[in-house]
Amino acid sequence: MAFTSSDPDQTDSFPAIASAAARSVIRHFGGPVLGLPGTHLAAVRRPGSVNNFVRPFHYWWQAHYADALVDVGWRELRTGERVNGPSLPSAGELAARTVKTLVSRNFFRVTNSYYDDMAWLALAMGRLDALAREAGKPGPGERLKLEHALTDQLLSAATEDLGGGLFWNTKRDFKNTAATAPAALHLARLGRRTPEYRQKAQGLVDWLEEHVLDDRGLYRDGVRITKGEPVLNEAVFSYNQGPVLGALLELGGEENLRRAARTVDAVKGHLTERRTHILTTHGEGDGGLFTGILCRYLATAAVDERLPEHTRSRAATLVTTTARLLWDGRGERWAHTGIVKRPERVLVFPRTPGAEAVREYPGQTPVELSTQVQAWTVFEAAASIEEAARR
Repeated sequence: MAFTSSDPDQTDSFPAIASAAARSVIRHFGGPVLGLPGTHLAAVRRPGSVNNFVRPFHYWWQAHYADALVDVGWRELRTGERVNGPSLPSAGELAARTVKTLVSRNFFRVTNSYYDDMAWLALAMGRLDALAREAGKPGPGERLKLEHALTDQLLSAATEDLGGGLFWNTKRDFKNTAATAPAALHLARLGRRTPEYRQKAQGLVDWLEEHVLDDRGLYRDGVRITKGEPVLNEAVFSYNQGPVLGALLELGGEENLRRAARTVDAVKGHLTERRTHILTTHGEGDGGLFTGILCRYLATAAVDERLPEHTRSRAATLVTTTARLLWDGRGERWAHTGIVKRPERVLVFPRTPGAEAVREYPGQTPVELSTQVQAWTVFEAAASIEEAARR
């Protein structure tokens, strides 16, 4: 069925907005695979196949879906309330099922040919384990083995070729920000317990600083080996700035914090619409995730008291302004949902802040998972800023 007009009642609280978005995205896209209990994946698009096990399958979209579920899991733990109600699994349980089912869908392997994919999943799994420990439900040993396997793969790709950095894929002809930055963040988090990982992470961000930083303060795509020679790819992608920012903040220290503040300023100056506080988005497909990823780490900067107040304020405004426009542009449609197995009204969010979902997705136009996880992640980022301000 086509869109209906959105509920006119306005929700002012970003935590409430994030919970409403989570509920809709989970119910619209998520569900068991082949009807098997204990499984969970998100469909790539709706309407579309209800079978989440068949093609197309996007490993890294599922990783970000799991990461957003972990965001909800933390809020559920704080409030004691489940976004899907007491009779359905918690968000943390759904995240654990997503990781397990992703591995099954990936032919029972946690690894694939792309190191950036593996880095995103490692980040989600690390946060999931932290949530499980806090909830008194430490993860199974098998998941820890999978995390270790991912870490080993990332370390294997962090060679001295091209002066450092991390290869993008197993062809090993391109070292880029997309793989190096999330791997650096993952290793920096592991470095809380293992100092050598922290040192490795610092080396990766130093490589980014030396080899791909442009004169605006943004990190370019990477360095490719072409006919035996290094060639800089000067493309700039918004999402790449996010995990660099996250890694710099995780590592800390005067120089890393200076770089982090510079990154926030560069995003405001060059990755917004007409130099407003509205972050630029990048359509559908993989690009549909980009701004959500950036917002996740801008929110981290917004609440980090080691940064100057004006930097924190700027990061917060970028996130909350973008979030408010995405929420205001929401629409509704009837959909057959996987998790409750009956038609219900779900929210759908626009790809572009300031646009209306009803215009971007008229009639039965399919809605892609990436754009909806993006909006949900932006709302979670805004919620984390609001919650920090209350404490």
